[in-house]
Amino acid sequence: MPNISAQEIKAKNNALIENVDRRASSLPPHTLLVSAFALGIASTLATTFAYRRFFKRIPNGGWITPDMFNKRQWIKGRVVSVGDADNFRIYHTPGIGWRWPLKFRSIPVTSKDLKDQTIPIRMAGVDAPEGSHFGRPGQLYYEESLAWLKSQIEGKTVYCEAIGRDQYSRIVAMPYLKPRFLPAFLATGKCLSLEMLRAGWAMTYQQAGADYGKWGKDEFLRIEAEAKAARRGMWKDGTSGESPAEYKRRYAGSVEQAEAVAPKGRKASKATGWIAALAKRLLQR
Repeated sequence: MPNISAQEIKAKNNALIENVDRRASSLPPHTLLVSAFALGIASTLATTFAYRRFFKRIPNGGWITPDMFNKRQWIKGRVVSVGDADNFRIYHTPGIGWRWPLKFRSIPVTSKDLKDQTIPIRMAGVDAPEGSHFGRPGQLYYEESLAWLKSQIEGKTVYCEAIGRDQYSRIVAMPYLKPRFLPAFLATGKCLSLEMLRAGWAMTYQQAGADYGKWGKDEFLRIEAEAKAARRGMWKDGTSGESPAEYKRRYAGSVEQAEAVAPKGRKASKATGWIAALAKRLLQR
């Protein structure tokens, strides 16, 4: 291969630039104007799309549209709190700028700054033991299930595949852990719902509207059966315990009875009515 000097390369580049300049100058002015205008519109649209798709932050669950559910859009975020054994809140962290060496965006740390700035996530496909609410006792192994979930995701980044919205305005999503080695656009991490089933700290959710993502219900039931057979997690003492769904149905009946015997006075009925209604909604999750 013949050696090419730097002067020859420079001369060829200059000739190429002159050729392009000559061709451009031969075009009619209106053609240049239209071309520049079209290029400007195209670049603006591309920039806007990239910003909205990869960099614009979703403040809270109210900003998630039905179209996002239809597309099963991915939402990446940092887990800022774990409220129960099968739900948590994330702070949406799209695009880049959240980590060094390109850190120019930050995640709030105080409750005041996080107010209305997080997305509530209800884990799809699983049902974990219920905690204590409104004076009723929590289920056996609730604390252990909650502790397991916190150990897996609290303060960490998760990737949530949006599925829908439940009756409490939480975003039902299939959550995935961050891939261990490859970047997220090249690989998918472990499915958190399946990992919780595998560890024995949840059951397969089988109520109306259940969604199991690409895995399907049979895979969820298979992994749950494996955990039971291995006596992992809450199955260590056997498999005959009350399920979260049965627990909620049992206490939902107690709420209805409380409504039936509530005081008839106007103020008393008003006070107990909204409390009972709220308790009933929580128990029917």
